[in-house]
Amino acid sequence: MAKVIGFKENVDYVDCGAIRVIVTNQEGEIVIVVAPKGNYYKLPGRNLEADEYHRFAVEREAMAATGCKVTMEGVCMAATEEWRDGIHRTSYCYRGRLVQDTRIPERQEDRMMDSLIHEWISVDHAIEEMKASRPTSQSGRFSMERDLYFVETYAGAGSSLVDSHP
Repeated sequence: MAKVIGFKENVDYVDCGAIRVIVTNQEGEIVIVVAPKGNYYKLPGRNLEADEYHRFAVEREAMAATGCKVTMEGVCMAATEEWRDGIHRTSYCYRGRLVQDTRIPERQEDRMMDSLIHEWISVDHAIEEMKASRPTSQSGRFSMERDLYFVETYAGAGSSLVDSHP
């Protein structure tokens, strides 16, 4: 069962899917994308392209957002159903194991525009930082609620496993 964020109103929605990935290194830290302009933290990820396999999206988005080459591990560990701004999005979260950190994200234009950076921190520290941040936009608040849920689920050893997707 997916966690619901927001609520459905009587409007037309565009349906889309998205992936998020919790990437771990050998020290047990996870990579977090920091959005200093919006005052929040988020996981690497983005909307799925049409008919895209989740495994490919996880690998693509980890490299694009952080410069990390990863391999997806296991099944979808958690999901959210989000309703906002005429968008109905189902986000799927996966675990990823770090293969190589090039330290050079592929999606530089997003990073420059939003001053995004990424850092490796412990899971507990990630949860503390996410809870302490105060996003300055609605989009940031939705991202924080979703990604905090995913990190807390990960910290709880994946007690909310859902079916895997392609």
